Amino acid sequence: MKVIIQIPCFNEEQALPVTLSQLPRELPGIASVEWMVVDDGSTDRTIQVAKDHGVDYVYAVGRHVGLARAFSLGINHALSKNADIIVNTDADNQYCAEDIEKLIIPILTGNADLVIGARSIFENQEFSLIKKILQKIGSWVVRRLSGTNVVDAPSGFRAFRREYALCLQIFNSFSYTLESIIQAGRMGYRVVSVPIRTNASLRPSRLAHSSFAYIFRSFLTIAQTIFLYYSIRIFSVLGAMCFLIGSLLNLRYLYLFMVQNASGHIQSLILGSVFLSASFFLFTLSVVCHLLGINRNILEEVHACVRQNRYVLQQPPFEWHSVSDLQEKIWKKAG
Repeated sequence: MKVIIQIPCFNEEQALPVTLSQLPRELPGIASVEWMVVDDGSTDRTIQVAKDHGVDYVYAVGRHVGLARAFSLGINHALSKNADIIVNTDADNQYCAEDIEKLIIPILTGNADLVIGARSIFENQEFSLIKKILQKIGSWVVRRLSGTNVVDAPSGFRAFRREYALCLQIFNSFSYTLESIIQAGRMGYRVVSVPIRTNASLRPSRLAHSSFAYIFRSFLTIAQTIFLYYSIRIFSVLGAMCFLIGSLLNLRYLYLFMVQNASGHIQSLILGSVFLSASFFLFTLSVVCHLLGINRNILEEVHACVRQNRYVLQQPPFEWHSVSDLQEKIWKKAG
């Protein structure tokens, strides 16, 4: 059983030595513990500092691609190194490294696929009151969307079982924390929260320039994830509402025209027809989204198989240069 502790870094020359000094080299029930630094296009000595402090794998992205992209590339690299469990932590030493053991226990006991460290939000003196409240609200929204019991959704201190890491896909470029939980819940993976401790911050957060920017971008991330995974429900509900409103308006017009012999009221007929047309359009979109969802599920399975072959079985991917090459390979296999 191998654990790889990955740390996405961007200009962490000052903070990284402190973080690395706290990381464990041994864990109960684990044969090998290795470290990996994912350098997100740093312009300082982050890479050299990582090498000087004995980091096993230093993966340089080459340019600044953002936290979510760097995290995803790190997951791929850890899988290629045969990691059974991937632990992700921050370079600013925010999370107590001694609690890594707490993260991996639910995976070792077979009770979790994704384990998230839950901070004591209201006891954290470095968080403002508005940030504490918004953290709680955001976690509640993610729980509702994912169907999980996650306590601290924005926490980046988490452990991934290899089988889940093979299926993990991050589409958002801002942060991986919220989307990965919703995706795990949607795909039926087990998500567990464990209480953890935190350390004093070595530097201000770099994820966003201000609290407002962080809240706004987190809201966009949740909205994008909702439309990605729940678009069929959204369009179906909107279509049903438009159909109901349109039907009531048309029935009102018929009632006034046929029962009370009242002339006019053509506005109800026109508006009702608009709502009925909109409902037809929305129901059509829901069908399209349903078909796209089926296609996405198939692509997710294909993506997991490709990762399995490339990173676990260490088999090179198939390479066909044209349709004729593919046909020739099929004919040779058949005949």
